[in-house]
Amino acid sequence: MKRAIDITIAILGLLLLSPIFLIVALLVGIKMGTPVLFRQERPGFRAKSFTLLKFRTMLDNPSNGRGQTDADRLTKLGLSLRSTSLDELPELWNVLKGNMSLVGPRPLLMEYLEHYTPRQSRRHEVKPGITGWAQINGRNALTWDEKFEYDVWYVDHQSFWLDMKILLMTLKTVFVRDGISSKEDATMPIF
Repeated sequence: MKRAIDITIAILGLLLLSPIFLIVALLVGIKMGTPVLFRQERPGFRAKSFTLLKFRTMLDNPSNGRGQTDADRLTKLGLSLRSTSLDELPELWNVLKGNMSLVGPRPLLMEYLEHYTPRQSRRHEVKPGITGWAQINGRNALTWDEKFEYDVWYVDHQSFWLDMKILLMTLKTVFVRDGISSKEDATMPIF
């Protein structure tokens, strides 16, 4: 049933939000150039790698040899896309392809896998989600330990009704723009 809901909402979202997709793609192309989409390998169900799609929010690393932080590379448009969660819209394609679900633990970076405890690794017992229990309980303002505890709690308690609650609460979280970044980082500190 979860997969049927994922497919239905992903198709409807892709169709109904296509004008917004087009506008965002044009803005990203004009302000930051190509590529418009950010692609990155992330661990999914059972930690199997897949390519996550998002709208690009940062400039490429400069070639002048001076490293820049994410905060330096994040553009005004990128900040706006992140604060409204519009950068996440292409993930509907990941849901349609079956790499992700609408609800589940957010897919983190591949290099984090080797640092997880066995308990933290349990987050990969379900498909990663566009939103999840951690997202509605603090997003990037959470500590890593809190985030993992929320993820494992979701794995143990997932249900249709919990997913519906998370989806509804996500709308509130997006409109309030709560927990977009941690206090000391443009996104989330490195794990």
